[in-house]
Amino acid sequence: QVQLVESGGGLVQPGGSLRLSCAASGSIGSVNTMGWYRQAPGKPRELVAAITSGGSPNYVDSVKGRFTISRDNAKNTVYLQMNSLKPEDTAVYYCNAQVRVRFYTAWSDYWGQGTQVTVSS
Repeated sequence: QVQLVESGGGLVQPGGSLRLSCAASGSIGSVNTMGWYRQAPGKPRELVAAITSGGSPNYVDSVKGRFTISRDNAKNTVYLQMNSLKPEDTAVYYCNAQVRVRFYTAWSDYWGQGTQVTVSS
């Protein structure tokens, strides 16, 4: 089994910063793309940012220039640095990783439990 454990959420004022972390552990052969999704109340879950195993990132337009995704492949960990936070960034943030146990097995999607980010004065 594979587990994703997130940390770093919380309450921050508009304009502030937070850094989310997500570490994958368990039966891991290799990790492909890792990413962060978010879901606000009454809205569908959306992709915020993702990063390939080679380090190529992509972002949803609403966070470009404010959020930075990075990863440490040796630690199977992905980070999301969030700057200039806005109230509309308030959501539960979920970590996602594509993992395979052996090189000959299929990739499977795994999710973290979610961490609340609240941007409010």
